[in-house]
Amino acid sequence: MKKLSVLHNTFFIERTYPKPPAKVFAFFSDPVKKRRWLGGDDVGFEVLAFEPNFKVDQYERWQYRFQGGLLMRTDICYQDIVPDHRIVFIYTMTFGDKRASSSQVTVELTANGSGTLLRHTEQGAFFDGTEPPEGREQGTGGLLDLLGKLLEEAP
Repeated sequence: MKKLSVLHNTFFIERTYPKPPAKVFAFFSDPVKKRRWLGGDDVGFEVLAFEPNFKVDQYERWQYRFQGGLLMRTDICYQDIVPDHRIVFIYTMTFGDKRASSSQVTVELTANGSGTLLRHTEQGAFFDGTEPPEGREQGTGGLLDLLGKLLEEAP
Protein backbone atom coordinates (compact mmCIF):
# COMPACT_ATOMS: atom_id res chain seq x y z
CA MET A 1 0.00 0.00 0.00
CA LYS A 2 1.28 3.45 -0.92
CA LYS A 3 2.18 5.69 2.00
CA LEU A 4 -0.12 8.71 2.13
CA SER A 5 1.33 12.13 2.87
CA VAL A 6 0.55 15.83 2.83
CA LEU A 7 3.29 18.39 2.38
CA HIS A 8 2.40 21.96 3.35
CA ASN A 9 4.07 24.96 1.76
CA THR A 10 3.60 28.72 1.69
CA PHE A 11 5.20 31.07 -0.79
CA PHE A 12 5.05 34.77 -1.56
CA ILE A 13 5.82 36.42 -4.92
CA GLU A 14 5.87 40.13 -5.78
CA ARG A 15 5.86 41.66 -9.22
CA THR A 16 5.69 45.28 -10.36
CA TYR A 17 3.84 45.98 -13.60
CA PRO A 18 3.80 49.16 -15.74
CA LYS A 19 -0.01 49.39 -15.90
CA PRO A 20 -2.54 50.55 -13.27
CA PRO A 21 -4.40 48.03 -11.07
CA ALA A 22 -7.53 48.05 -13.28
CA LYS A 23 -5.49 46.81 -16.27
CA VAL A 24 -3.87 44.05 -14.17
CA PHE A 25 -7.21 43.06 -12.62
CA ALA A 26 -8.67 42.65 -16.12
CA PHE A 27 -6.33 39.70 -16.75
CA PHE A 28 -8.04 37.92 -13.85
CA SER A 29 -11.63 39.00 -14.57
CA ASP A 30 -11.92 39.11 -18.38
CA PRO A 31 -12.26 35.54 -19.77
CA VAL A 32 -10.53 36.37 -23.08
CA LYS A 33 -7.51 37.93 -21.36
CA LYS A 34 -7.41 35.19 -18.73
CA ARG A 35 -7.52 32.48 -21.41
CA ARG A 36 -4.62 34.12 -23.25
CA TRP A 37 -2.58 34.56 -20.06
CA LEU A 38 -3.20 31.25 -18.28
CA GLY A 39 -3.94 28.96 -21.19
CA GLY A 40 -2.42 30.46 -24.28
CA ASP A 41 0.22 29.12 -26.61
CA ASP A 42 2.91 30.95 -24.62
CA VAL A 43 2.26 28.60 -21.68
CA GLY A 44 2.41 25.34 -23.66
CA PHE A 45 -0.97 23.98 -22.54
CA GLU A 46 -3.47 22.31 -24.80
CA VAL A 47 -6.70 23.64 -23.25
CA LEU A 48 -9.54 21.14 -23.65
CA ALA A 49 -12.16 23.06 -21.65
CA PHE A 50 -12.33 26.47 -19.98
CA GLU A 51 -15.43 27.37 -17.97
CA PRO A 52 -14.86 30.91 -16.64
CA ASN A 53 -16.94 32.08 -13.69
CA PHE A 54 -15.23 34.98 -11.91
CA LYS A 55 -17.76 35.46 -9.10
CA VAL A 56 -17.60 34.92 -5.33
CA ASP A 57 -18.83 31.46 -4.26
CA GLN A 58 -18.83 30.25 -7.85
CA TYR A 59 -16.61 27.69 -9.57
CA GLU A 60 -14.33 28.03 -12.55
CA ARG A 61 -12.79 24.98 -14.26
CA TRP A 62 -9.90 24.35 -16.62
CA GLN A 63 -9.10 21.01 -18.29
CA TYR A 64 -5.80 20.83 -20.13
CA ARG A 65 -2.67 18.86 -20.85
CA PHE A 66 0.93 19.72 -21.60
CA GLN A 67 1.64 18.88 -25.26
CA GLY A 68 -0.49 15.72 -25.40
CA GLY A 69 0.47 14.51 -21.92
CA LEU A 70 -1.60 13.61 -18.87
CA LEU A 71 -5.08 15.15 -18.54
CA MET A 72 -5.07 17.81 -15.81
CA ARG A 73 -7.89 19.76 -14.19
CA THR A 74 -7.95 22.90 -12.06
CA ASP A 75 -11.10 23.78 -10.10
CA ILE A 76 -11.24 27.31 -8.65
CA CYS A 77 -13.69 28.80 -6.14
CA TYR A 78 -13.48 32.54 -5.50
CA GLN A 79 -13.79 33.57 -1.87
CA ASP A 80 -13.42 37.35 -2.12
CA ILE A 81 -13.17 39.78 -5.03
CA VAL A 82 -12.61 43.51 -4.61
CA PRO A 83 -12.23 44.93 -8.13
CA ASP A 84 -8.78 46.38 -8.83
CA HIS A 85 -7.57 45.55 -5.28
CA ARG A 86 -7.90 41.94 -4.09
CA ILE A 87 -8.77 38.41 -5.19
CA VAL A 88 -8.89 35.44 -2.82
CA PHE A 89 -9.51 31.96 -4.18
CA ILE A 90 -9.12 28.30 -3.44
CA TYR A 91 -8.03 25.92 -6.17
CA THR A 92 -7.53 22.20 -6.46
CA MET A 93 -5.43 20.46 -9.10
CA THR A 94 -6.03 16.93 -10.33
CA PHE A 95 -3.54 15.03 -12.51
CA GLY A 96 -5.24 12.18 -14.33
CA ASP A 97 -7.44 10.65 -11.62
CA LYS A 98 -5.22 11.75 -8.69
CA ARG A 99 -5.86 14.79 -6.59
CA ALA A 100 -2.47 16.55 -6.52
CA SER A 101 -2.95 19.65 -4.38
CA SER A 102 -5.22 22.26 -2.90
CA SER A 103 -4.23 25.87 -2.27
CA GLN A 104 -5.59 29.15 -0.99
CA VAL A 105 -4.30 32.21 -2.83
CA THR A 106 -4.50 35.91 -2.06
CA VAL A 107 -3.63 38.34 -4.85
CA GLU A 108 -3.27 41.97 -3.77
CA LEU A 109 -3.00 44.82 -6.27
CA THR A 110 -1.62 48.15 -5.04
CA ALA A 111 -1.12 51.29 -7.10
CA ASN A 112 2.59 52.01 -7.42
CA GLY A 113 3.10 55.32 -9.24
CA SER A 114 1.53 54.76 -12.66
CA GLY A 115 1.90 50.99 -12.28
CA THR A 116 0.89 48.17 -9.95
CA LEU A 117 2.56 46.16 -7.23
CA LEU A 118 1.10 42.63 -7.27
CA ARG A 119 1.54 40.44 -4.18
CA HIS A 120 0.70 36.73 -4.56
CA THR A 121 0.55 34.66 -1.36
CA GLU A 122 -0.17 30.94 -1.69
CA GLN A 123 -0.69 28.35 1.05
CA GLY A 124 -0.79 24.84 -0.37
CA ALA A 125 -1.29 21.23 0.62
CA PHE A 126 0.45 18.80 -1.76
CA PHE A 127 -0.81 15.22 -1.65
CA ASP A 128 1.14 11.94 -1.74
CA GLY A 129 4.21 13.22 -3.55
CA THR A 130 2.24 13.91 -6.73
CA GLU A 131 3.75 17.38 -7.19
CA PRO A 132 6.67 19.17 -5.52
CA PRO A 133 5.78 22.57 -4.00
CA GLU A 134 8.91 24.13 -5.53
CA GLY A 135 7.51 23.42 -8.97
CA ARG A 136 4.30 25.26 -8.13
CA GLU A 137 6.21 28.32 -6.98
CA GLN A 138 8.36 28.31 -10.13
CA GLY A 139 5.31 27.81 -12.35
CA THR A 140 3.43 30.64 -10.66
CA GLY A 141 6.44 32.93 -11.02
CA GLY A 142 6.62 32.09 -14.71
CA LEU A 143 2.93 32.87 -15.19
CA LEU A 144 3.32 36.20 -13.38
CA ASP A 145 6.29 37.01 -15.65
CA LEU A 146 4.12 36.19 -18.68
CA LEU A 147 1.44 38.51 -17.28
CA GLY A 148 4.04 41.28 -17.22
CA LYS A 149 4.91 40.62 -20.87
CA LEU A 150 1.25 40.70 -21.90
CA LEU A 151 0.67 43.92 -19.93
CA GLU A 152 3.60 45.58 -21.68
CA GLU A 153 2.00 44.68 -25.04
CA ALA A 154 -1.48 45.85 -23.96
CA PRO A 155 -2.74 49.35 -24.82
